Amino acid sequence: MNKILVTGGCGYIGAHTIADLIENGFEVISADNNSRSNENILEAVEKITGKSVKNYKVDLCIYDDTVAIFQENPDITGIIHFAAYKSVGESVKNPLLYFENNLNSLINILKCADEFGIPNFVFSSSCTVYGNPDIIPVTEESPMKAAESAYGATKQMGEQIVRETVNSSQNPAHKAPAVVKNIQAILLRYFNPVGAHPSALMGELPLGKPENLVPAITQTAIGKIPMMHVWGTDYDTRDGSCLRDYIHVCDIAHAHTLALNYLLQHKNESNCEIFNLGTGNGYTVLEIIKEFENASGVKLNYQLGPRRSGDVIAIYANNDKAKKLLGWQPKYSLQQMMATAWKWELKLKEDEKIFNSSNADLN
Repeated sequence: MNKILVTGGCGYIGAHTIADLIENGFEVISADNNSRSNENILEAVEKITGKSVKNYKVDLCIYDDTVAIFQENPDITGIIHFAAYKSVGESVKNPLLYFENNLNSLINILKCADEFGIPNFVFSSSCTVYGNPDIIPVTEESPMKAAESAYGATKQMGEQIVRETVNSSQNPAHKAPAVVKNIQAILLRYFNPVGAHPSALMGELPLGKPENLVPAITQTAIGKIPMMHVWGTDYDTRDGSCLRDYIHVCDIAHAHTLALNYLLQHKNESNCEIFNLGTGNGYTVLEIIKEFENASGVKLNYQLGPRRSGDVIAIYANNDKAKKLLGWQPKYSLQQMMATAWKWELKLKEDEKIFNSSNADLN
């Protein structure tokens, strides 16, 4: 059985991915310092899968703490690297925090992968690497334009760091004699993950006021926040609001399992491949609000506001490559995305003492 290290394993996508990996026969360990996540989510993973998952509560920006995970687990055969700060708005206000955290943690993990000869690496990237694209949908070959936020810039830089590391690992000259395995990598560019596990045992746990659209919608609907804002109403889209490609978190999670198998079965055509993960459909913010109202039966209180710094105007994916090579197919409809997100919010209201990190405030 292959042992996989998932960094950021207590996060939104990380926890869903751990569950999917276990259900597909992998052994999994997690590394997450829980500074912006809740370790209790792994109890939900255990309820779903019947398997407990060990979490190493370490700061991956500290190399000595990071390498200790690998020393204790010499049988790791693959790494999925999620661990990163992810708020676009916060990254605009505090860019150095994002460069320091997101890049240092990645560098330390890659150092360990190279040192311990771990050949399979999957990097959590983002559609923010495309900036404001000239043509949509975007393909994996679409040019990277200037990032609209420091978060997007860390993903662009992160991809380059992975590429250079992978290329370097192919050169035996720099390797210790005992380390003969070369790193093969996949860069997964997510579009907008939404929804929750259909069991309602886990979902997104935003810290403080939610900046992502769907948690803002569900928290407004349930009364946690009195009103949500729609940032920007004068964009060149169908109704003036931003347009995005929304994809269910379970579909995103399963793509990681397929990506690992793709590497393990040596199907990759190069040592570093890129895949878009989106449905291939674009929806505006106002369309998502209407879809949620239809799915939940709740009328939302929202206010139209000015544009928000860091937001891309319009983007959605061409996902043909992931379908063809990974055998990946998004299964959840937009209605199901909204329904599972709402079911999770209702569950959170019952379990707020367990998942109390959602009450923290960063502002």
